[in-house]
Amino acid sequence: MRWEGQKIDDAAGPALLPMKGLVRSVRTPEFEGVTFHEVAAKTALNKVPGQSNMPFSWTVNPTRGCLHQCRYCLSPETLILMSNGRQKRLDDIRVGERVVGSRLKGRYRYYVEAEVGAVWRTRKRAYRVTLEDGTELVASADHRFLTERGWKYVAPLATGQGQRPYLTTNNSMMGFGLGSAASAYREPLANSYYRAGYLAGMIRGDGMMVDKTYTRKSNGKPYRVTIFRLALADMDALARSQEYLAREGIDTSLKPFSTGSSSRKPMNMIVTSKRAHYQQIQKLISWPTVPTDEWEQGFLAGIFDAEGSFSGSALRISNSDESILQHIEAGLENFQMPFVRERANARGVATIRLTGGAAAYRRFFHLVKPAIIRKLSILGRAVKTSSKLRVVSVEDLGMEQSMIDITTGTGDFIANGVISHNCFARKTHEYLDLDSGQDFDTQIVVKTNVAEVLRAELAKPSWKREHVALGTNTDPYQRAEGRYRLMPGIIQALAESGTPFSILTKGPLLKRDIPLLKEAAQQVPVSVAVSLAIMDTELQQRVEPGTPDPRARLGLIRAITDAGLDCNVLAMPILPWLTDSEEHLDALHAALADAGASWVTTGALHLRPGAREWFMQWLQAEFPALVPRYRQLYRGKRGGFTSYASAEYKKWLGARAGEARRRHGFVIREDRVWRGRESPEKAAGQQPPTGDQQPQLEGLETAAGPAQPALF
Repeated sequence: MRWEGQKIDDAAGPALLPMKGLVRSVRTPEFEGVTFHEVAAKTALNKVPGQSNMPFSWTVNPTRGCLHQCRYCLSPETLILMSNGRQKRLDDIRVGERVVGSRLKGRYRYYVEAEVGAVWRTRKRAYRVTLEDGTELVASADHRFLTERGWKYVAPLATGQGQRPYLTTNNSMMGFGLGSAASAYREPLANSYYRAGYLAGMIRGDGMMVDKTYTRKSNGKPYRVTIFRLALADMDALARSQEYLAREGIDTSLKPFSTGSSSRKPMNMIVTSKRAHYQQIQKLISWPTVPTDEWEQGFLAGIFDAEGSFSGSALRISNSDESILQHIEAGLENFQMPFVRERANARGVATIRLTGGAAAYRRFFHLVKPAIIRKLSILGRAVKTSSKLRVVSVEDLGMEQSMIDITTGTGDFIANGVISHNCFARKTHEYLDLDSGQDFDTQIVVKTNVAEVLRAELAKPSWKREHVALGTNTDPYQRAEGRYRLMPGIIQALAESGTPFSILTKGPLLKRDIPLLKEAAQQVPVSVAVSLAIMDTELQQRVEPGTPDPRARLGLIRAITDAGLDCNVLAMPILPWLTDSEEHLDALHAALADAGASWVTTGALHLRPGAREWFMQWLQAEFPALVPRYRQLYRGKRGGFTSYASAEYKKWLGARAGEARRRHGFVIREDRVWRGRESPEKAAGQQPPTGDQQPQLEGLETAAGPAQPALF
């Protein structure tokens, strides 16, 4: 949805906050619960106070507030359509995997590939949405689905909280649906019955079995030839067949069969001429007296790989052997899949065509699991609305349950066959008369003209081209950057003015600007750093529920270094008793070394006013036993809280982190170019570790004894 027309007026809700330079405040369904205050900034460069002890003097912050929060949506058993055509449970989805999303092109929406950038987990009150074809979706009230009338929330807002579009029985979903509840989708178990069924379908459909006796011309004596051969253009089906045969003790040789041409793909074959193997294969592919469900699933997969086709609008399996055709029909009937048999052609080849549309095709693929991926793809095809996807009911289940959401590059994904939407420096917010808690997450100030203002400031004769840091207050690559695209202009302005700069981020969106950063690095010193301190995904999501998980950030580090840029990592904050164990620090440094990080800087949790209150509230809810320990560790000289952990703890942590760095090859070298700045450790306000001594943490005993912080 375009943002034009989304300006908030007096009727839209509470009065807006007075704010200097405010152009407009907007809300958009893509960021539910968030207000963007677009301002015309008068300045872009911010002078860092001298007392801050930062290794840089200037910063640029295109936004204030942070969108590293999200709405959580769907039940874990929801089936997600992967880009390879298979469906996978939502709770099995991982960062970096490829799923199917959608994108508008002209007047039509098409299925396209999308990468999973993040996975979020929480508990939400559950609602069940039931569609006319039997598809069921369990989601939170805040989740949105695409209907023929646009994006709709699952349920309306509570009385008195305003209005929003929500699902009614007049709506139909966009997509193809499942045709039943997800529980009816039984992915096959690849046991011996399934393997035998697959080989029966594949070999009977496409294999060659020769057992013939010939007469030698030289002496007139007979000799017997037995050959099994399976030749295919698709290696995924050939590899599966070879593996299944090997598991039965039948070894085959993989050889080229035919070369490719402009109209044909090259083919390979698996072959064996051993008589014992031939006899085993004959027995293996014989028709069972009473087929099991698994055998029929395997048979349908094998015969589809051998003789099937999928055009996107029709799924067909063709053959001239009546026994094969009858077994296909028996299998489809067993699993209640609608089909018709078309009249045989002049050569006697008949076609069995699956009916029921896209929902039936997807159920077939999920139920039998063919090996040939290219036959399953839906990418590039237009999204169509089926009348059978009308909403029948939306039921409040009256309970909370575990839910998951994913973030993708297209902003959506296919859940149970319908299009589902992605769901999404505290103290500085108080300068705007906004609080450092909820407002920091939902009231986002966007300096829409920041690049133009920065360019003008950098052109002034008084500008000395001092180092400029981005990401020191709020992340410049939080999700709103995907909408506003402020960073490309900022990068270009700094590079063209000859100003060295650095970027600190948690956001994989930086990948978009890697080509720009490579160009900038040819003109000025450029430093890129990624924040990553927690490798335990579950703990990371509890601490930072709206940020990309560790795997996404490791992928970002790898992309930066693959582009030839150095990537430093700020392993901050290290959380006392939660992430400061030797095991955690070792795993963190090992992963960073594998990703190609140039350097790792660690630092203990810093509890500034504003952030402190929110963190301690979280700690009380999640790890109440640690609250007294944190109060002691962050106790000021006159009582109360201080922002910094004790000097003894920081010294101990520095030594332990230094050992982890050395174990994994992070060594400052003389040939490393630091662009005339201080070493990474000094840049982070730390002193390099000088020993192995542990802090004397008086009163902070653990089960292992006093002094050494440990995980509980």
